[in-house]
Amino acid sequence: MAHVLVIGGGVGGLATALLAARHGHTAELFERDSRAPGTALDRDFFGWRRPSVPQATQPHVLLGAARTLLRDVLPDVYREMLRLGARERHELDWFDERPPARPGDEDLVMLQARRIVLESALVTALRGESGVVTRYGEPVTGLLTERAARAGAGAGPAGTAGTTGACVRVTGVETALGEYAGDLVVDAGGRRGGVERWLALAGCRPAVVERHRTGIAYFCRWYRLPEGRAEGPRRPWAVTGGPFAGCAVFPADNGAFAVTLFVHTQDETRTALRDPAVFEAVARAFPPGAAWLELGAEPLSEVMATAGLDNRWSALVDERGPVVSGIVPIGDAITHTNPTLAQGTSLALWAALRVARTAHRDPGSARFAAEHHAWAVRTLKPWFDFQVVADAAVGERFATRAGRTGTARETAALFDCALDDPEVMRARARVRHLVDPPERAYADPEIRARVARWLARRPDYAPGTAGPDREEWEKLTSPLTEP
Repeated sequence: MAHVLVIGGGVGGLATALLAARHGHTAELFERDSRAPGTALDRDFFGWRRPSVPQATQPHVLLGAARTLLRDVLPDVYREMLRLGARERHELDWFDERPPARPGDEDLVMLQARRIVLESALVTALRGESGVVTRYGEPVTGLLTERAARAGAGAGPAGTAGTTGACVRVTGVETALGEYAGDLVVDAGGRRGGVERWLALAGCRPAVVERHRTGIAYFCRWYRLPEGRAEGPRRPWAVTGGPFAGCAVFPADNGAFAVTLFVHTQDETRTALRDPAVFEAVARAFPPGAAWLELGAEPLSEVMATAGLDNRWSALVDERGPVVSGIVPIGDAITHTNPTLAQGTSLALWAALRVARTAHRDPGSARFAAEHHAWAVRTLKPWFDFQVVADAAVGERFATRAGRTGTARETAALFDCALDDPEVMRARARVRHLVDPPERAYADPEIRARVARWLARRPDYAPGTAGPDREEWEKLTSPLTEP
């Protein structure tokens, strides 16, 4: 079996170390922060400053793909999340009467919880693993490398044997306290973890990076339901958006929920949303924001802004084959996506499980690096591409403030039709929860026919009309003045 060194103690790193140990490997985890997540959820969530994890206090939701993996592979983590207050919601619960069950419906369930709940559950499980050493407060500062054999040592991007191997092999990591050797290094350090810079210093060819700007800014505020109320409203739909802005509500654990507003990064009114009074006034102008805030919810945070997001795919394999061996990326280190579709945690857990299941197969070889890349291209890249297409449509709509027509109108109709038609909702949920790719689920003739009939009954259908018009928006975001 292998000794796995994990860079980064976020969700991906914690899951990799835990899964590696449970597959018979040993693992060492290196985390910059000296503090580990605990079970004092509010203290850690609101009071812990984590500059290396800026997304820690942003809304999270675990899609069916992540929930299924936890339930089936890490059941103790799954149970601990529920014990800590995570709640489950089935997509078909939208309807007053659940339609007859079909095989696979059991996977269309999301876990609603703040990120800290998952981190806490993973840390609790790790403490019981004798094969894992966690080194908090000891960040990796560089990589140990050696020259690798070149001829016939590797495999090309598609897994074809006989191509030129990587010229550099990673054999371990170094920190301020010493050097650590391992059979495989896993980069779970995120998109700014430093690995690409260290590889360049070692003489590696650069990673192949695909990057798409989203042009979307997010403003989020956390609340808690009033005492005695365990759940918020089931309706209206939790996400609405018009031609220039949108609003989403993210129910979480223990009565906490987040309200998020999103606009284009060039919208001149966006800075006003940092004002809590303006934020609440705008949020109440959208159906989901109004439904949740009218319950008398208690604010738990200030308004938190996030912008400058991108969708970034980074591959350590180019047209010549692997640029390095002995190290593989997971999580944001390989695919960083805008959080609107909530894919990140699921994709990170998939990659962590794949590493754990394969780390015994000559992990330092170029072939291992190429096969990991080929798996990622087959398994992760299609969902990255789906996110890119979705964000491009939203960004263009927000930038131009134009309504959706033509194909965009038909796509929007699919989502709105799902709110009325359980069969369309099931297809939509299978895409949302990473069960079926959209080209499979949405190409089903029955689904297409149902959406077409829905549209035919609504010849004046105009998507994205929920929420304020531009005149009202600008009034709401104008600086508040004294009467």
